Amino acid sequence: MSTLLSAVYMFCALCLALYTGSQLLLIVLYLRHRHEHPQLPQMTAYPKVAIQLPLYNEKFVVEPLLDAIAQLDYPRDRLIVQVLDDSTDETIAIVAHKVAQLQAFGLNIEHIQREHRVGYKAGAMAYGLTLLDDVEFIAIFDADFLPPSNFLKQTIPHFSTNPKLAIVQTRWGHTNVNANWLTSAQSLAIDAHFVVEQKARNGGGLLLTFNGTGGVWRKQAIIDSGGWSASTLTEDLDLSYRAQIRGWQYLYLPEIVVPGEIPPVMMAYKRQQARWAQGTNQCLIKLFGPVWRSSLTLGQKLMATQHLVQYLPHSFMLLLLLLTPIMILMGAFQNLPLAWMGLLGVVPPIMHLFAQTKLHQDHWVKRILYFPVLMIIGTGIMWNNVRAAFNAFKTAFTHAESEFKRTPKFGKGHQTHSYKLRADWSRYVELALAIYAIWGLVVALQLHPTVAPYMALYAISFTIVFGWDFYDRWQLQRQADAETPASEITTVSMPIVEAFPTLDEALELEPIAEEKVFS
Repeated sequence: MSTLLSAVYMFCALCLALYTGSQLLLIVLYLRHRHEHPQLPQMTAYPKVAIQLPLYNEKFVVEPLLDAIAQLDYPRDRLIVQVLDDSTDETIAIVAHKVAQLQAFGLNIEHIQREHRVGYKAGAMAYGLTLLDDVEFIAIFDADFLPPSNFLKQTIPHFSTNPKLAIVQTRWGHTNVNANWLTSAQSLAIDAHFVVEQKARNGGGLLLTFNGTGGVWRKQAIIDSGGWSASTLTEDLDLSYRAQIRGWQYLYLPEIVVPGEIPPVMMAYKRQQARWAQGTNQCLIKLFGPVWRSSLTLGQKLMATQHLVQYLPHSFMLLLLLLTPIMILMGAFQNLPLAWMGLLGVVPPIMHLFAQTKLHQDHWVKRILYFPVLMIIGTGIMWNNVRAAFNAFKTAFTHAESEFKRTPKFGKGHQTHSYKLRADWSRYVELALAIYAIWGLVVALQLHPTVAPYMALYAISFTIVFGWDFYDRWQLQRQADAETPASEITTVSMPIVEAFPTLDEALELEPIAEEKVFS
């Protein structure tokens, strides 16, 4: 038994090491290509462009989005705006009123509503595509993203010099980076992805993912690659890989920044990460074969695989956590050659350091101080992501439909709107893992002190994430109770207080009796 557990332990450690080593390769590619900046071609004629704005219950952020779109500097006779509104709440009326105003000012904008939300975001964009005849390019923005006025004039010209260019992606900025520690920590991860990883992949000729918003597609590339598909929860990753496998190309422009909202509460962040984890693993199942059967180079195939497995390391980390106290008690831990893993542990901080020194030359030290918070929440949501990854494989084998649960957008209402919450059973798994890690820490301190910092990280991470989630819910529930008139106080069994925006509404959670897991 000891030999078997040791083999499993070393296998998990090796997988984590390989993944971390691949991140080191991305750092090297970033350093090699970080000074490369494509020149903006001269535009002799303005091609026709459509802007797609997929919405679902976005009443807190939709008006600033439409205002930003109205300010785009592009000929009005060459621009079509599609508001793809699948909403079921007040968003419909807000959009209808705003669209009427913008139409009166000469903007060619349509308020498009489907009878059924088939295919979720992918379905909405696919439907909108069927209504576009003579459009060459399609820009896409999520509800919380605010493109700069020169966005189209800084992106569209690049298509004119390369007929095989399918995607132009820009960098995500942040509208609420300083809202709290959670948003500040998340911004580090987003910056590392867009500053280092995307730049490295683009410069190194590797496959990249369209990030779902803040980018422009060539319409013909979408059609040629099979169109938008709701078979995964990350339709952006799916289509962008299918396009690149077919020979279409990708251009990343980090100098153009489109700011968006970072989830300001733990439940919203966990939901976002769960959807990304499940969707990425669904893409792994769907695209692994096509990637390796394609004409891509060996390096492109290897790094595409590294990208597709990016949420699997949490599974290996969870196994290591569960095995470590047992291995210590069995006396098998002393014989494991793990000292080399400490060296690889410096790779993620280095990647984040490069990103922050690039973006914030004057105050990068202050920014990088949030890295321990990022490390804690990244470790603490491990079960959240493992659960979602498991659901990706479960739905693949059972052919069950995956429900798209979008990340709620709070806008400026995060501090002023009331929310009624209900418990999510998965957080009690996180509490159980916190207790287990604390027990493991005690075992390590007694029998193998060198492992104690490792176990302490798990204990602290799970405890903080559980407490953070609990605190967010308590705060918002307290606001809801304080603002609800006595005549409108409902019983505990009621899932929503109708008079006020609720987090149940924002997160689209079902009543407790109809609760579903991510599927």
